[in-house]
Amino acid sequence: MPMSRPASTPPPRESLAAPAAPAAQVQALLRDLTAYLRSLQEDGLVTVESSGVRRAAPAAPAPKPVRPVAPPPAPAPGPVAAGDTEAALRQVAAEAAACTRCGLHRTRTRPVPGQGAPHPDILFVGEAPGEDEDREGLAFVGAAGQLLTKMIEAMGYRREEVFIANVLKCRPPGNRTPAPDEMTACLPFLRRQIAALRPKAIVALGSVATHALVPSDATISRMRGHWYPFEGLALMPTFHPAYLLRNPSAKREAWADLQAVLQKLGRTPPSRPAAAG
Repeated sequence: MPMSRPASTPPPRESLAAPAAPAAQVQALLRDLTAYLRSLQEDGLVTVESSGVRRAAPAAPAPKPVRPVAPPPAPAPGPVAAGDTEAALRQVAAEAAACTRCGLHRTRTRPVPGQGAPHPDILFVGEAPGEDEDREGLAFVGAAGQLLTKMIEAMGYRREEVFIANVLKCRPPGNRTPAPDEMTACLPFLRRQIAALRPKAIVALGSVATHALVPSDATISRMRGHWYPFEGLALMPTFHPAYLLRNPSAKREAWADLQAVLQKLGRTPPSRPAAAG
């Protein structure tokens, strides 16, 4: 009788289980899992509650950002209708009074926009207000202004029948010559006045006013007595009344310039020109 083979002894239970993971690996796995859950929670994909982890409801789409719309720029002053001349002149005066484009607004007493008839035959343009003009707010009221009044009357006009203005609307300290940046800042006011007034002739008094409207390297002595175009208008340069006060002999040449203006306007002067003497 063959001998039976003894049954094999099963291995111990511990030998069938997976080998225990080291404690360091378990801790690392827990850290990774915790970080992953935190990232899902921050993204709103899951919510962590005491009862467990639940999938979060899908978040509503974020609204699209709205870009702010800039307001349209203010329209530039356009051509002035004939009936709006006085309103346009008042607007220029108000803007000049509030102007801070250059430093002269800090030292002036009053702005001097200019004054006169709204529809003049002649516009007289000087360079800048002086001490008397700065105090009163009116153009050409000092000694040079008194001579200009005589020149205007010699032509057969009254001051209120013409318009008198300056390139600058504020007095430079000490009556110094206007700086280029000051003239650049202020000249648009004068241009708007000219566009509103549309005089039949412009008389530029002195080199500063002349070169502001007719850029040139020529001296006033060479430019005076000749007509120059300015935006469809006729411009006559002549000496400034302040220069004539210092150089009375030049009055004869200035009077010849004013006679040329009268001739262009089809007018003749009175019998006794007060400005010629």
